[in-house]
Order: sequence, then C-alpha cells, then structure tokens
Amino acid sequence: MSGLFGRKSGAALTEAAPAPQLQPQPQPALVEAAVTHDQSSPRARSLDGIRTEAMSRIDPAAVARLEPAALRPLLENLIDEIATENRFQLNSREQSQLANELVHDMLGFGPLEPLLEDDRITDIMVNGPHRVFVEQQGKLVLSGVRFRDQAHVLNIAQRIAGGIGRRIDESSPMVDARLPDGSRVNIVVPPLALDGTCISIRKFARRRIDLASLVSYRSLSEPMARALEIFSRARLNVIISGGTGSGKTTLLNAMSRMIDIGERVVTIEDAAELQLQQPHVVRLETRPANLEGQGQITQRDLVRNALRMRPDRIIIGEVRGSEAFDMLQAMNTGHDGSMSTVHANNTRDALARIENMVMMGSVSLPPRAVRHQIASAVHIIVQVQRMRDGVRRITQISELAGLEGDVMVTQDLFTFEFQGEHRDGTIRGTYRSAGVRPSFMDRLEYFGLDGAYMAAVEQDRG
Repeated sequence: MSGLFGRKSGAALTEAAPAPQLQPQPQPALVEAAVTHDQSSPRARSLDGIRTEAMSRIDPAAVARLEPAALRPLLENLIDEIATENRFQLNSREQSQLANELVHDMLGFGPLEPLLEDDRITDIMVNGPHRVFVEQQGKLVLSGVRFRDQAHVLNIAQRIAGGIGRRIDESSPMVDARLPDGSRVNIVVPPLALDGTCISIRKFARRRIDLASLVSYRSLSEPMARALEIFSRARLNVIISGGTGSGKTTLLNAMSRMIDIGERVVTIEDAAELQLQQPHVVRLETRPANLEGQGQITQRDLVRNALRMRPDRIIIGEVRGSEAFDMLQAMNTGHDGSMSTVHANNTRDALARIENMVMMGSVSLPPRAVRHQIASAVHIIVQVQRMRDGVRRITQISELAGLEGDVMVTQDLFTFEFQGEHRDGTIRGTYRSAGVRPSFMDRLEYFGLDGAYMAAVEQDRG
C-alpha cells in the first residue's frame, strides 16, 4: 500500500483501487484557461492558502506514479476536505479549477497546459508571471493565464529544460528546448531577462498540413501549389525565405510530403520541428556546449557528417551561419532536391543573406566564387509573409537563373498582387503567374513534368 497524502488527510491510495474514469472535458476557452480573479483579493488569498495546504499534504513520490485522470478526483476530495476544515465554502467550479491547477503543476507545465491543449493557439509567449500572450489566427492577444509569482514561472521553465537534459539558471540563462510533443521552446531567465523569466513556445501542429490545406487557408493559389509540388518531385533545390512566424517550417513540411518514399532523407535542425512522412528519414539535432564549454555540435558539423550518410536529400531546418557553405556544397554534389529556410524580407535579400553567411565561414573565398556556388546550387526561392490580417501568404516564387557578370539574376515565376482590403480587415489580392519559361525547364522535361508545370502557369495567368 502506498500513501498519496500525509498524516493530516485520511485519504489514501491502494494498489487495488481502480483508477477513476473521468468524462472528457470540453476544450477550455482562452479566457478561462486560468484563474482570472483579482490575485490580491481576500478570496484569492484564501484559495492560494488551500492550494499551499494541499501541496504540503501530498507525497510527490506517490503522485509521480499516477496518471492525471486518476489524480484529479483524489485532489478534488482533498481540496474539499481542507476547505471544510478551514470553514471556507468552495463552489464546484473553484474546486475543479484548483484540482486542475495542482495536476498541471505536479505532472505538467502548470498554467501553460490549457494553452498547449488548445489547437487554436499557435504561439505562447510568457513575459513574467502576469503577462502571457498567445497567437490566434495570426494575431497576438493577452490571455487570461497567470502564474502565481516569479518562482512559479522559473519552476516551470526548469521542468521544460530538464525534460531534455538541459539546465536553466543564472549560470546558464538561455536555453533552446522542446516539449514532448515537439513544440519548440526558448527560455531566458534573469539576469538577462530584466522583467522575469521569459518563455517562448512555438507549438507543434498536431494536424499534418499539406499544400492543399495551405490553399484552403488562402496562403497560395492552386496553380502555385501544383508548381511547388512539381519543384519538389523534380528535385529542385529550394530555399524558403521569410520573417519570424511567417510559416517557413510549415511550408517546408508541406513540400516535403512530395518526396518519393524510396529516397533517403537526412534532416538537420537546432530544435527538431520537421514532420516528414517518408519511411527512410534520419533526424539529426544540434547539441549545445556543456558547462565547461565543451561538447558542442553545430549545424555545420552535422551537415558535414550527413554527407557521409549516403543521403538522397538533405533538409536543413534553418540556415543561420557558416553551415550555408556546406549546404551549397551538398546541393552541388549530387544531393538534388535539398531544402532549407532562411530569414529574409524578399527573395533577393535571401540570396544576399546566404552569400553573407558563406563568407562568415569561408572568408578566403572571393565574392564572385561565392555567387557562382549559389547560382549553381539554388534553383527556387519561395518568399512567405505573415500579413497584417494574420494570414500567412506566399508573396513570391522566384528562380535563380544564373550569373550575369557578378550579379545573380532572378526572375519571378509567381507573385501575390496586393489590391486592398475587405470590410472585415482581410487583405484582398490576386496570385499571378509571370508566364515565363524557367531556366530549369529541361530538368522538368527529364522528369516528365514540363507539361504539368506549363498547365499550372497558364491556369494562374487566366
């Protein structure tokens, strides 16, 4: 027999006791995700006292062996018992809410749990204990979620980092981590974060998004989706460019679904986000230095190692440093169909950024040689942008046609033409094809896709 509560409580858990079955809970509304009453009110202080008393009576070792569904009704009974002892009247909503908060604190990620379960939310940003912002439908809003204090936020941050063997404290005040579902997390704590612990979570989409889904979201037109599918099937090297939160990784995931199941794919990321569906995928992730400053494995190290793993394609989650040079080498040495993302404002800027990153890692190369490498390696640059109506759209699909002297020549294949906005604030515009014959048409002919591509072009022109 294993006791769940301490001597002050008569409740106990026996090994033979069946786990209580809970009815499915409705998805919580955003404003109901946490206690929204005045934290300084007498009633709020009384609820905090009940929460503290309940925590003191719980055996952590016993709780760790329970599932949330089995723990919640036991906590509700304990909360009711403590309230009765203190002659404090709780309504059923407060009792259930306190039990949920305790379950999340002990077995989950505290007040963040309802936000993580809400599929309408794509980003979570914690700016201290009392300011938690979320992104819904492309717009940032202040949520009703509150942490108790700075120590509560730090405790949740340490639990997130500890889940993947990282540490976060004053000696190591920044960390990139991920949650069990794959969501990407960045944490910054004092003294670097002046207003308290900051947690930024980019949620991992549970639904697999493909190009057809992006068309339904008005992110691109059907002919553009068909063209991107053709580019992927024809094994063109693609760079996806855009700002933070513009949907670069989502588009990369959607395009990767077009990769043939017989190809061996190696993915390289700082924090694993890609959701490739192919059976032959090798996923690699970087490793930061330890406390002694040793043991760091960078993306450049992984790209070099990936070349020895006999990949058909190499997909780099995001190029942000000297690994750009090794990526170009891979694209130029038989690993056709490789893809990556880069931060930039338009397709021309994306090429300039890649050039600068190559120069960071290989300062001895003359600029013309770098540009020749880029022009030989990259076929397509796709620009994505999150617009002011919250919709993420593909605004440019450009090809890199080669060099003229020292200048890299690009031409737009598809563009989004802004035309205004509707009364509801959504952007009004049209996706257009330039109708030009791309320089890689012979490659499309080799794969038997030239006719399908020209049909897509004509459809968008019409």
